[in-house]
Amino acid sequence: MSERGIFTTIAIRDGELFLWEKHWARLTTAAGKLNIALSEFSESSVRNSLMHELESNAIQNGRAKITFTDQRPSAFWPSAQKPAANTSLNILTGPRREIPNSFRLGISPFPVNSRSPLAGLKTTNYLEPALCFEAAKAAGFDEAIRLNEHGHITSACFSNVFWLKDDRLFTPELSTGCLGGTTREFILENLEVHEITAGIDEIRSADAVFLTSAGIGIAPAASLAETVFVQKAYPILGLIKG
Repeated sequence: MSERGIFTTIAIRDGELFLWEKHWARLTTAAGKLNIALSEFSESSVRNSLMHELESNAIQNGRAKITFTDQRPSAFWPSAQKPAANTSLNILTGPRREIPNSFRLGISPFPVNSRSPLAGLKTTNYLEPALCFEAAKAAGFDEAIRLNEHGHITSACFSNVFWLKDDRLFTPELSTGCLGGTTREFILENLEVHEITAGIDEIRSADAVFLTSAGIGIAPAASLAETVFVQKAYPILGLIKG
């Protein structure tokens, strides 16, 4: 098979699929860009399969991962055997990710390639951010800010990043190579946010920094390397309850 695949991680809150429509839209967009056929699946059938898994595992609050993998033969490894389906669906469910009360951030030495055909997509080729995360943990941090090849802020290893400065909220533009996260999109729809291109000094001089993803929700950062941020009840932290 071609071994190309896409996935999304969905927060489960009180038995509901949080931001389901955004997750499905991101999956179908990524599938189109990577030529992964989803014609064998409908939104309702995938949603029903996911709800069945949640009920079977008695999960009311947790997370779920949906993965589509292209099963067609690769051009490099052709096969005479026809696959049972063009694309496979895999669903994993589990408890919420354990996270610190606030994140200690480092700065990753590994840049994001903003010109990569995979930039901004959540694919099963996820070894690079995983290695970046492991390096951050080994250095004593909970996460790390990643810059692109131009030195611009993109995201953390496994989450989007926002920062507050002079009562204005900022996040990197998608053109930096950052992931178009569903929680990021939700925040943009509910708060005034300035999408910009900026270097690491913008975060160093920020009043507060936040990480966002389906797995962690919206979480404050305690520090970036030696820079310590003030912890308050910022409005962004109240967008997602529980």
